[in-house]
Amino acid sequence: MSLVEPTGATLSRTFRALGDPTRRTVVRRLADGPATVGVLAAEHAMSLPAFTKHVAVLVDAGLVTRRRVGRTVECALRPAALAEAHAWLGDMRSFWTASLDRLEALLDDERQDDR
Repeated sequence: MSLVEPTGATLSRTFRALGDPTRRTVVRRLADGPATVGVLAAEHAMSLPAFTKHVAVLVDAGLVTRRRVGRTVECALRPAALAEAHAWLGDMRSFWTASLDRLEALLDDERQDDR
């Protein structure tokens, strides 16, 4: 089985960005649609500058876009950015499922031999 090889640091940045619960909450929230930084920050018990750093990590990872709309900054999810991580996780799931199936078959053969 051939596993998907990460291209550059994109996959690492994605998992690093998603490694924080605040950022995962933001991604889940943005899955419902765009929101301003102010609206997103209001859902978290931290200062706006601290929250803005979380948004910057998501933007740097390519998971979120920011755009100025008047006096506010609107964030939106980039679902396509999750595609590489999704493909890698799918390959890992297939790899481990196949490995565990082979292990189960081996154990079944050994049980049969013991009888």
